[in-house]
Formats: sequence, C-alpha cells, structure tokens
Amino acid sequence: MNLLALETATEACSAALAVDGDIREIFEIIPRGHSLRILPMVDELMADAGLSIAQIDAIAFGRGPGAFTGLRIAVGVTQGIAFGASLPVVPVSTLAAIAQGCESDRALAAIDARMDEVYWGAYQRDSAGQMMLCGEEGVMRPGEVPLPEGDGWFGVGTGWGSYNTILTTRCGDKLAGWQGDSLPHAADVARLGIAGYNAGEATSAEQAIPVYLRDQVAWKKSQ
Repeated sequence: MNLLALETATEACSAALAVDGDIREIFEIIPRGHSLRILPMVDELMADAGLSIAQIDAIAFGRGPGAFTGLRIAVGVTQGIAFGASLPVVPVSTLAAIAQGCESDRALAAIDARMDEVYWGAYQRDSAGQMMLCGEEGVMRPGEVPLPEGDGWFGVGTGWGSYNTILTTRCGDKLAGWQGDSLPHAADVARLGIAGYNAGEATSAEQAIPVYLRDQVAWKKSQ
C-alpha cells in the first residue's frame, strides 16, 4: 500500500510517505511556515520515491485537536490532493499520533490548548502495535483531566511541558514519567492511517473535517 500522510496541527509541520510498509518523513518545527512548506515536502517525498499521486492509495491527515490554522491547512491540502486524484482520506487524531510515537505502551497525550487548558487523551498499545483510545478525548483544565485505570502511564506532549506540576500531581502514582516536548509526526499519522484504512475508516475528501474539541464536549472513536 502507498499512503501519504500530513500533520500540521502544532508548531511542527511534517509529511510522510509509506510505500509497502517503508515510511519516509520530512519533519520541521516551523510555527508559522506550514502553508509554505507542506506541499514542497509532499513533492520532495514523491520525487524521491519516484511516484506520482496517481500511484497513491489514500491520504491520512492529522485531524486535530490542535491549532485552528494548522488544522485547516492539513484539511485543505488533503482535500485538494484527494479531490484531484479521487483518493480516499483517513482522519487520524493528533493526540493518537503523539501517543504512537511514545516508547511506552501506555500514554497520556496532552497538547497545550492555551487558556489554561489541555487537549487530553489516554492511549494504550494493542497487540498490533497501534495506540488505541481509552475513554474519550477532550479539552479541560490540567487539574481536571480524567485518569485511566492502572499505572505505568507515560505523559507525552506540550501540555506536559506547560503544566507538568499540575499534571504530575493529578496523575500521582499512575505516572511512570513524562516528556514535555513531544510533537506529532506524520510518520506516526501514516502508521495509524494504514491501520485505519485496513479497518475501513477511510472516507471521502468532502468528509475530511478538523476536530477542534473546543466546540464539542468530547470525541469518542466509533466502535
């Protein structure tokens, strides 16, 4: 399978290309340069692989939560490419992508949502190596995040960098450690996108929408 993946929900901007299980990625931290760099990243990956868009089977994109402008860039570029080539798209949670990059099998992903809040989600790795959502994603104050059962959880994401004292106090003995500079990678969006595609989660380009979380109480993966 050939899958293109895009992630622009945070200050990181990245694109990845999965070709028969081999994933190549271009990743840059450019808080204000996503709109200028994402398409050149795609062009570079495609040229290096010697592929055309017609040879791509699907596009996965980071659907959020994250920065409003960044999410719209990923959705817009995904829709533009997908409409032009009649490709299906696979939405992937940005929180799940951060969790997927964690070395631990249990991850508490938190993105700094500003306004003294975090985007939050608990994920546990399944037997296939994919991070699966435990409960719901949401946006809330760091001192009010819901805690999953069990211990051995590892905190990842910028929310931990901004609110580590509050979050570590909240999580207590459940927490095995944390890393506050973890950002989402398109390579992890690709891994989750392939799994989502194989699970029948691909959709049409017109149904590719960002998930902001602030305009909804929570998002729960459909069963």
